[in-house]
This record gives sequence, structure tokens and C-alpha cells, in this order.
Amino acid sequence: MFDQQKYDTQEQSEFFADGRTMRPLVEGVVARDQEVDPRISEGLLEDGTGYVLTVPQEAVDHGGGMTPLLKRGQERYNIYCSACHGESGTGEGVVKQRAQAGGAAAFVPANLHDERIRHIPDGQLFATISHGKGNMAPYSHSVPVQDRWAITAYVRALQMVAPKVTIAAPQPVPAGASPGTAAGASSGTAAGASSGTAAGASSGAAAGSGSTQTTPPAQH
Repeated sequence: MFDQQKYDTQEQSEFFADGRTMRPLVEGVVARDQEVDPRISEGLLEDGTGYVLTVPQEAVDHGGGMTPLLKRGQERYNIYCSACHGESGTGEGVVKQRAQAGGAAAFVPANLHDERIRHIPDGQLFATISHGKGNMAPYSHSVPVQDRWAITAYVRALQMVAPKVTIAAPQPVPAGASPGTAAGASSGTAAGASSGTAAGASSGAAAGSGSTQTTPPAQH
């Protein structure tokens, strides 16, 4: 039983011309539970010209409505995303803290409250979760399609709930005062926002954030 006559993952074979034991699917074959609608499976418009602007209504309905979808999204976000992006989405997760403490200063997870991310279509955010970007690994094989849409909706809710971080203008230091007393501290409180409050955001806030249509890249 220990030494079975079978191929292991990524094992080489001399039987096939290309040497691969992991064979590609026959053209046109789809899994029984595979989502074939590109709007839901990839976040793309049906004609492939851009991303869907908001979370598809079918995904909302499949999740039982926006409130249950957000609750599910919060659970999945805290499992898969908060370690890097932080519970409030500011990019200050424990993985970043440990990486930088170990000298990996280049590891900087995205701040989900960044204006660029706040204004990309929901389909593009979904695609990034699915296919990864930079140091971020793809989650298309570990997180089901419906859960990726739930996370997308929850990120939008986080962006609506958490206030933006603003930096106070530097104040002149009084004569004779220590430079350390200047009032240049950050006035924003986004990093301290509670992630638990986002799941109660209205459905319009979570699903209506996309305002532009972006042409998808040739490959992810």
C-alpha cells in the first residue's frame, strides 16, 4: 500500500510526449459545479470588454441577500485577507509586521482604502482576489467563487465604514519648545476602525462602489 502504482502530483511520465502526468482537460469540458457565466466566474462583462461595475445580482441572491453575503464576506476576509491587509483593511496585518521585523521591508500589502482601489470596478477587485497581484497569491483554487464575491462586497463595506486617513498640516514650534511637541500627528482613525461594523453596511453601499469600467489585462 505504501508504494502504489500511481502518478503523484507533478510527477514526470515517459508515456506522454510532453512528459506531463497532469493532463489538460479535453477542450470544451467543464466541471459539474463550474460557473460558466464570465460575469460571475471572472468578473468580466459578457463581451469581455471590461469588468462588471458592481457585484452581480446573481451572486447577491445566491448568498441569500446582501446582509448574509456581507456576513459571509467578513468571515472569509478575516480568514484569508486580514493577516496581510489587517482587519480594517489598512494593510497593517500581522504578516506585514512580522515580515518587516525580519527585514523584508519590501513586503507592503495594499491599503484597501487607497483611492485607486476604492474606485476600481467590483469585477476588477474580484479578479485581483482570484488571480493575485505582486506578492499576493491567487485564491481562485482555495476560495470558491461565491466566497470571493462575498469578500469583494465586504471590502466595499469596509471602505464605506472606515474613515479616510488624513495627515494634519505641520504646526510651527513655539520658541524654546522641544521639536517633539509639534502637532504633526495623524488625525485619521482608519487603522483603528472595527471590522465588525462593516458587515452592517447597507447593500447599496457595498455593491454600488464601481464608477468606471476598466479594460481587463490580457492575462492575470
